[in-house]
Amino acid sequence: MGRVASGRASGPIADNQRVFSIAVSRVQHLHLLAQALFLDFEGSLQMEDQRQLNKIFLQDFCNSDYIISPLDKHETQRSSVLKLLSISYRLVESWEFPSHSLSGGSSPRNQVPSKLSELKMGILLLIRANQDGAEMFSDSSPLQLAPYGNYYQSVADDESLKRTYELLACFKKDMHKVETYLTVAKCRLSPEANCTL
Repeated sequence: MGRVASGRASGPIADNQRVFSIAVSRVQHLHLLAQALFLDFEGSLQMEDQRQLNKIFLQDFCNSDYIISPLDKHETQRSSVLKLLSISYRLVESWEFPSHSLSGGSSPRNQVPSKLSELKMGILLLIRANQDGAEMFSDSSPLQLAPYGNYYQSVADDESLKRTYELLACFKKDMHKVETYLTVAKCRLSPEANCTL
């Protein structure tokens, strides 16, 4: 293992932990941004609209629900680092196109596509560093999700309200998943850590 002048380890494990720390920090930022965008949007609605949209969203599902992922914290704990990284990669990748509709208005909103792109690149680096000859994804087919719930079709105002709500709620949900998966994966690679959720 190499050493740098300051005496810190500079080998693959230290580099891997550094990249993990950056990725976790980036996804935490995106998750907080997603929460803020969702709360801002929800706060701009009338109380009755909030109730109706909440009911509808509980019945609907997110486009990314097609990505097979752990169902609960126990399954997350049992998943391999590579599996958690691969699922995180697919979740982030699923937002590349829809994230552009989150842009506009405030400066933080405009950062979403570039932050997602940076996060995706970091996760890809982690996947490559943790592969050990394994295939990146259990199935070799590329991720092909339909445009986000026909979000981009021209719709009436009330339908647009519903779609914006769904988009923001799903973005928040998926960034929470990615944050959880990356945090667990990072913890697993840290010898002194206790990785309970």
